[in-house]
Amino acid sequence: MRYSIHFFFLLFIHFQTIVCAQDNRSNFHIELPNEPNWNVVHEGSRIEFRLKALGGKSDSLIYFTVKQGLLDDMKFDSTGYFEWVPSYDLADRTDTQRSIQLIVEAKNGHNETATRSFDLRVIHVNRPPQIDILKPFYVQNRTQNIYQIDANALKDEDNDPLAIIPVTETLPEGAKLSAAGELTWHPSMTQFNSLKNKPIYIDFYVEDQPSKARAKGRLKLEATQMDLPPDIIQIPKGDAFKAKENTTINLKFFLSDPNGDDDIEAFDFVTDNPDVPSKALVKNTNNQYEFIWTPTYDFVKDPHDSLTFFINFFVLDKEQNRKEQKIRFTIMNAVNEIERDRQLYTLYRNSLVEAWNLVTQLSEKEQELKRAYLKAKKGKKNRSMVNASLGATTGLSPALIKTAQTKTIVTAIGGTTIATIGALEAAEVIGKPLRDLLDRYNYVLEKKIEIQNKGDVFAREFALKAARRQNDYAKKRDEFRVALAIKGLVTLDLDAGWENKKEATDKAIGNTFKDFTPLEVGNRYRPQ
Repeated sequence: MRYSIHFFFLLFIHFQTIVCAQDNRSNFHIELPNEPNWNVVHEGSRIEFRLKALGGKSDSLIYFTVKQGLLDDMKFDSTGYFEWVPSYDLADRTDTQRSIQLIVEAKNGHNETATRSFDLRVIHVNRPPQIDILKPFYVQNRTQNIYQIDANALKDEDNDPLAIIPVTETLPEGAKLSAAGELTWHPSMTQFNSLKNKPIYIDFYVEDQPSKARAKGRLKLEATQMDLPPDIIQIPKGDAFKAKENTTINLKFFLSDPNGDDDIEAFDFVTDNPDVPSKALVKNTNNQYEFIWTPTYDFVKDPHDSLTFFINFFVLDKEQNRKEQKIRFTIMNAVNEIERDRQLYTLYRNSLVEAWNLVTQLSEKEQELKRAYLKAKKGKKNRSMVNASLGATTGLSPALIKTAQTKTIVTAIGGTTIATIGALEAAEVIGKPLRDLLDRYNYVLEKKIEIQNKGDVFAREFALKAARRQNDYAKKRDEFRVALAIKGLVTLDLDAGWENKKEATDKAIGNTFKDFTPLEVGNRYRPQ
């Protein structure tokens, strides 16, 4: 059977059309603002900009949406206009900048879509400290009076460390005010008698660190004749606290005694839960303690969802005067979020690695079939005489038979078979048919594009940790893996023992699936 030159020419045109169609990608894309620092905003300040979509078919209306990363107080409309005033709790003094990643999508009336991710960088803004009304300092006669400025009355919305700076002109003679807020004074008889007649005021500044922002406070000093028991100042205040497992509980206790710090004998606690360690109470100074405790993930035994108990903190002075502070703690059962996120990310990455391997194998098979097709197409004349093995055939050799009018080329095959090959196509008789090569090439290309598209959707949809925590993540991951288990492996002629020679690095995966995001943001690879 002979094929005309015209038929092979049509096949070549059809092949070229398919190849070119794969590279004819739309240039529809999202363009970000090009102004300097367009994506940088300070806490409490407003940021606004408008995204644009260029390319594609320009005669249709474009709609913008945010696929992932939009916070509750952000505003983003379908025209691409974005507006946001970040709150003051996004960054702090130790982490002065925070990046918020958004993934946006643009779509026009011709169903052309484009996605783009970008980061908004939020800069920390320091706020000065605040001072509430302080309780008076009741001074005793003939004793070293110590007063600790209530740390609960000193507030800093940024949780910055605070230092107290006295206004020395207002301090009475012999009085000292430390940077920690401890005021000490041993008044003379004259000073105490004057104080009984008229209270005095001490001014001071509260300065946050390291920004040095200040607020001015005032403390009232009055004379007293009462013999008071020790006192406990707790930071933060409260008689009931709730916390999850693996969350650190930190309470600070400042002890004071009208007769001086030397009169404090002991500070300790008792509890009805034996799993609370005694070493959780740490002594910093004679009048300052901290309760630092982190309940482990197995503190609340399953199937309970919480555990409540009491801790009674108490202080004793040398006269056995006692002051107590009873606190109720409720510890709630918690999931190890860090480990859970790591496991979910591993499943996310492994699924994309599996898809990446399949795309790589299909790409290699695509190139193999393309070379085979070109080789078979060129060999229709010069490969009519080939070596082969047919049944009991042992060899094949060309021979010329001369006649009066023409020459005939025959092939002599040793063994039990003798064949004559005239002008038949070698690719059709001995090699693989051109049509079969072309069909298999198209099938491989179709499967490669299918896996590529599904991998892009999966990488984009679950790029963020919050998306992987959703209930439908496991279902969609299973659906994606089922899609990777392609049928027709015999038709694709894929090698079951194939191994990828390339390493599955984040960069390699990101080059194939552009929206792939590694778990560690600091090591994030951005595809080029």
